[in-house]
Amino acid sequence: MIRAHLDKIFTVLIAGSLAGLVLAVAALPAALVLGLGFGALATPWSELPDSLRTPPTVQRSNLYANDGNTLITSFYVEDRVDVPLAGVAPVMRQAIVAAEDVRFYQHRGVDLRGVVRAFTVNRRDGATRQGASTLTMQYVRNALAGDPRLTAQQRARATEISTGRKLREMRYALALERTLDKDQILSRYLNIAYFGAGAYGIAAASKRYFSRSPAQLTLAEAALLAGLVRSPATDDPINGDADAALARRSYVLDRLVETGQVPAAEAAKARAEQLRLDPSETPNDCAAVPAAHNDWGFFCDWFTRWWGAQPAFGASVDERQGLLRRGGFRIVSSLDPAVQATTRGQVLGIYPTDDPLAVPTAVVQPGTGRVLAMAVNRDYGVAGNPPGQENYPNTVNQLVAGGGTIAGYQAGSTFKLFTLLAALEAGLPLDTRYDAPHRLLTRFPAAGGPASCAGRWCPTNADLVGMDGPRTMWSAFGRSVNTYFAWLTEQVGADRVVEMAERLGIRFRAEDDAKLARYSARDWGAFTLGVSATTPLDLANAYATLAAEGTWCAPSPVRSITDPSGRPVAAGRPDCRQVLDTDVARAATDAARCPVGGQSMYGRCDGGTAPQLAPRLGRPVAGKTGSSERNETESVVAFTPQLAVASIAANPDDPRQAVGKAVQKEMIDAVGRVLATTLRGEPARDFVPPSESTAFRQAGPRDGN
Repeated sequence: MIRAHLDKIFTVLIAGSLAGLVLAVAALPAALVLGLGFGALATPWSELPDSLRTPPTVQRSNLYANDGNTLITSFYVEDRVDVPLAGVAPVMRQAIVAAEDVRFYQHRGVDLRGVVRAFTVNRRDGATRQGASTLTMQYVRNALAGDPRLTAQQRARATEISTGRKLREMRYALALERTLDKDQILSRYLNIAYFGAGAYGIAAASKRYFSRSPAQLTLAEAALLAGLVRSPATDDPINGDADAALARRSYVLDRLVETGQVPAAEAAKARAEQLRLDPSETPNDCAAVPAAHNDWGFFCDWFTRWWGAQPAFGASVDERQGLLRRGGFRIVSSLDPAVQATTRGQVLGIYPTDDPLAVPTAVVQPGTGRVLAMAVNRDYGVAGNPPGQENYPNTVNQLVAGGGTIAGYQAGSTFKLFTLLAALEAGLPLDTRYDAPHRLLTRFPAAGGPASCAGRWCPTNADLVGMDGPRTMWSAFGRSVNTYFAWLTEQVGADRVVEMAERLGIRFRAEDDAKLARYSARDWGAFTLGVSATTPLDLANAYATLAAEGTWCAPSPVRSITDPSGRPVAAGRPDCRQVLDTDVARAATDAARCPVGGQSMYGRCDGGTAPQLAPRLGRPVAGKTGSSERNETESVVAFTPQLAVASIAANPDDPRQAVGKAVQKEMIDAVGRVLATTLRGEPARDFVPPSESTAFRQAGPRDGN
């Protein structure tokens, strides 16, 4: 009976003192004063806001290299990552309780002694001096104020100075303590509290101030951090008042001694320690990749574009990017630092970063679509370019994967692959013969230029001796015979060639190309010669489809994605499907051995445009080279069953500036070295031969060309 009367009295005291407004007591309804007990203040668990029952995962997401350990960068709006209570040093747990709520383990969410004390002080001083907020009540306030699922107005209510807010905190705190144990509440508090200097949660704070994990904190460090929670904006020793931070440290140490948590001698020793900060900042976004690996920024940029295109992460790009910066994901990317370093080194061996010409290069894993490297002779950034040099030596434009202002580059005869595949799919075998003339007048319209004859497209071969004459798909692909493939395009239809390219992932980013593909594909005969813009990534991935025997995989920057609870996210898995008949893919691969100095399974190669590649590599390889008109661009793509590499030399700012034919040899050697270095130690796998029915018009190999 006595306890019931006390509860009624404390209910009134709580309402007044916690708001810091003595007059609030008189304003409370009579029913509240006379009829409610202390326990009646509690809100039922089922009626608590989601922010308190299931705390939102407002944590930074970390992007790692493919080893799962090398951090590329982080993404966050608040630097925070949750850790279990077991991962926090015991002295840190003791320090935060001593600093913020010494009776934390005795009360039930609202500290009656603290309420009386605050009421007395506030009434005496006529102002709000003490608020009697327990650690549990502080957690309630922080959780509601930081919940991204609430509106800005709702979040503001969580910190307003009002009686209603204090009463709400009390009700919620009482409800929490009826369901959660003390350690669960302490863990939640430590992971959400703001410690200043942009650090939310004890893990981020430990790293920000001392470059260590919360499990490694010393007594002096723990006391300093615990003292910051009261006034993190002003007491922050990095950007604020270091003396105030030390004074608060002393206060926490005194409280630890008073409560018997720490011997006086140990506290004195910690108090005498000089302020020893070892600050470090968590990188944020792609501009913050490690300085020694600035080139990773281009991969990071492509990753963020990829993430923004995944419907699984939200209904809009903004929602998806917001989730990345708040969702606490662990993302193991596909980037292989060793492969990236090799590729970057080879690219810089062709052009330096301050050359207006560029050699964007992509390395893709067949069968998964995972991108192991994206290299270009540029530094990732926007500052420091001389006047008139917008995109070199620094740029953030996506030169390797395309997007934004980058539509891509003409890849020349590498596009003959799509004509080859369309013909094979239409039932024409590899030994399809045609006496290729030096110039061929086709039925396709042409508006003008050297390949226009009275309004019709009439391409010529680049080499009168090495290309003209009787050819099959093997020898025509190996020697890159333009008129053979122009003729072949007429046989199968240019629209089927364009559709094949799209099926293998070629995207038309240039507006004119997109219109031709959509409305005039049947008349786009020149498409077979690579007049459409593409990117090294699209090209590498298309050829990787052959390496995977017809299985196309969406280019992917990730190996795995897990949410904060460790559950895998489906969007991190390879997205693959069979887009070619296996035998058709094998037949095209057999022809693709010819350009790079290899030999087809049936011995039908008799020349190539990159004959040095296969002998130097010393393992089965296939691929193709390409040159655009006037050698404005040069392209090389090569693949083994394990790896595909594509490289295009161009001027991204002035596509009319010719890179010249000579650079192609350097590119062939560079691509070969990327393959050799990456595959060193890997078994030499051969391609599977196509069936004779796909290779020959009549079953059984025949002599001659």
